[in-house]
Amino acid sequence: MNIKNRLIAIKIIHTVIWIFFNVVLGYMAYAVMINKIDKFVWIGVGLIVLEGIVLLIFNKRCPLTIVARKYSDSQKDNFDIYLPNWLAKWNKLIYTTLFVLIIGGLIYRILKQ
Repeated sequence: MNIKNRLIAIKIIHTVIWIFFNVVLGYMAYAVMINKIDKFVWIGVGLIVLEGIVLLIFNKRCPLTIVARKYSDSQKDNFDIYLPNWLAKWNKLIYTTLFVLIIGGLIYRILKQ
């Protein structure tokens, strides 16, 4: 596989993982809104926390970004994922904020019961 195809493969994998975590956060937000706190909410919390630990271990960078860097010298924030550049740039802040809001709602729902 040539360098261009390797980068494309990484971008596809990275984008699919990003979509997966959007589904996880979406489900968690929906479950908290309708007060359906089930095992999948807790699995989602665990997955997001695990993702956060991985990012901390790799100095706030996704391991796929580190691998993709070998195949590109682009300085764009979206060089390693199929997202608009602005979203790739602010991705961690946006999704951390959403997660904190979801956790706040989850805590509220638990304490209200």
